[in-house]
Amino acid sequence: QVQLVESGGGLVQAGGSVRLSCAASGRTFSPYEMGWFRQAPGKEREFVARITWSGGNVYYANSVKGRFTISRDSAKNTVYLQMNSLKPEDTALYYCAARVQAFRPLYDYWGQGTQVTVSS
Repeated sequence: QVQLVESGGGLVQAGGSVRLSCAASGRTFSPYEMGWFRQAPGKEREFVARITWSGGNVYYANSVKGRFTISRDSAKNTVYLQMNSLKPEDTALYYCAARVQAFRPLYDYWGQGTQVTVSS
């Protein structure tokens, strides 16, 4: 079993920056991909960014492209989300997730989420 624990959320002013971390623990951790998702009040959960674990290929939602950066530290089993130029509409509960297999486009493990609130 894999556990994912997010940290780094908080209250930040518009235009500010926050870095989220997601640490994985449990059995030998070697996923195909790690992703960040978010869910704002009254809205559905949406994709933010993802990174392949071995190759480091990254993909972003259009709404965060150019402002957010996803990265990973394989030695620490940790994925990061650097969030710059934050906007009030970035306010949400942010989740990290792990996708174990490339052939199955589903995320198998999810963290509990960390809240990011951006004030205007």
